[in-house]
Amino acid sequence: MIVRGGQRVLVQGITGKQGTFWTGRMQEYGTRIVAGVNPKKAGAVHCGVPVYASARDAMRETGFDVSVLFIPPLGVKAAALDAIEAGCRRLVVLTEHVPVQDVMEVLAAARVNGAAVAGPNTAGLVTPGECFVGFMPAFERGIFRPGSVGVVSRSGSLGTLICLNLVQAGFGESAFVGIGGDPILGTTTCDAVRSLDADERTDAIVVVGEIGGTMEEEAAEYMQDMRKPAVAFIAGGASPPGKKMGHAGAIVMGDKGTCASKRKALEAAGVEVLDTPSDVGRALGAALGRG
Repeated sequence: MIVRGGQRVLVQGITGKQGTFWTGRMQEYGTRIVAGVNPKKAGAVHCGVPVYASARDAMRETGFDVSVLFIPPLGVKAAALDAIEAGCRRLVVLTEHVPVQDVMEVLAAARVNGAAVAGPNTAGLVTPGECFVGFMPAFERGIFRPGSVGVVSRSGSLGTLICLNLVQAGFGESAFVGIGGDPILGTTTCDAVRSLDADERTDAIVVVGEIGGTMEEEAAEYMQDMRKPAVAFIAGGASPPGKKMGHAGAIVMGDKGTCASKRKALEAAGVEVLDTPSDVGRALGAALGRG
């Protein structure tokens, strides 16, 4: 799931404190924000764009390609279903602590309607030099710079650290895809890797994973036949079995979802697994034949 500069973006929850702040930052960076949604402030103009009562009204009046949700947990289901039923094909759900049953209903509706969902609990999407959707620091040139390395991350903070190390090593990013840290997600690691593999601007891929779940192992199966070089970092290697980390999905059950099992699967696919994020420049240089 990659966002492009020309795509029209709707901000659901635009008038709230976070929605207002990050809408301004997205606009400054070049993201094409065309409208916002707040049922209580329909008819107003906020951050220079019209505010509608619903995503369906916004689609009818202005049209949009991507919707980003700055919505409290218990309001996410209604807002997401509104956008999906309006015909939106890309949703970025930033909210964490969304009830699992609500997430399942949203993802079921997305599948039926052919919509892609990033999140819940994602930090967003970035295409350096073009646009970003969410709350990643795309405007920091020391972290995001146009280039040819695609980054997939469950964690916004770890993804930011990897991007910082990439730029310090002389690389730039083609796209950053934050998939989110919850146990049930609309876009998996494999989905994101597949989209970067198909992206003509991307020459190499970095996967930033963590213990818990089997997404990295599933991505490794796909990466066995992938022509583009890739490296990975798995956080939580020192966490004891059964220990829950900061993300809801980062819990190890038995011998599944461990750092060792993920490393084994990725290395079997020819992917170097880094010991520390600071190794990413060296590893990518070697993978691309620059070392």
